[in-house]
Amino acid sequence: MPKIEDNNRTQITDQKHDYSHFVGVKFLNTPRAYFFGTTDNNYALGDKVVVETVRGMELGTIAIEPISIDKYGNGLFLKPILRKATDVDVRLSEINQKDAVYALEICQVEAKKLNLDMNLISCEYTLDKSKVIFSYLADDRVDFRELLKVLASRLRTRIELRQIGSRDKAKMIGGLGVCGLPLCCSTFLNEFDGISINRAKNQMLAINIPKLSGQCGKLICCLKYEDDAYTEERKKFPELGSKAFIDKVEYTVTNINILSRVVKIENDEDIKFLPLEDFYKQVGANRVKEKRYEKK
Repeated sequence: MPKIEDNNRTQITDQKHDYSHFVGVKFLNTPRAYFFGTTDNNYALGDKVVVETVRGMELGTIAIEPISIDKYGNGLFLKPILRKATDVDVRLSEINQKDAVYALEICQVEAKKLNLDMNLISCEYTLDKSKVIFSYLADDRVDFRELLKVLASRLRTRIELRQIGSRDKAKMIGGLGVCGLPLCCSTFLNEFDGISINRAKNQMLAINIPKLSGQCGKLICCLKYEDDAYTEERKKFPELGSKAFIDKVEYTVTNINILSRVVKIENDEDIKFLPLEDFYKQVGANRVKEKRYEKK
């Protein structure tokens, strides 16, 4: 039986024969572009298009001009561009945005009546109004079955209540990171890998949670970008707590600086800061004793 990964590759390869080009499309309030397939390369930046997404029909704007399908290497399955948007489509989208504000107010009132512990973030209609999607934050799972019944009777369309996390909220809202650039999650990140405090420790950063947290309140995603490089570089340094001898005097390795390539050693009477190369020259790699951890 073939592997699932092989099936996916086959599907994507076969899919390329369905399209001649792919384009990047942006949606309202989303700064990043998503790719869609097309057999028409007559699209220009700023053109309004109707596309098929996992949620249904939506109106988007061309943000990346057509590129030959042979250059598509994303690995994600492409949904199609259905057509160029008409004036009717644009007008319908504007009406939907106004109706979504009203629908969000209704949902907030009904959720409060039912004493549901949920923080509603946004509301969107698909272009054909066949579905309305509510996004909300909640600490625990919410039983919204009664809310669905009320909303369905009042809004007369399919209802989708989507629980999102704080990182998803930051992705939707956007903003600037500590680096001064737009948030990674709202520009190019597709998935949120688990970020632990061990990454900050591995990079020798001061454990200051507020400074290491992003707009979402979680640890900043960029902690993972250089983590592998730090892990590899640390292999070249002596282990913290290991013992070293210089002129028959014992020192303990108490700190290292990977960027400046400096090793700090000390004992009760002296402290030295040595470049990594000088450290090994004076100590000798064979004479560095690893720290022994006693079992408690």
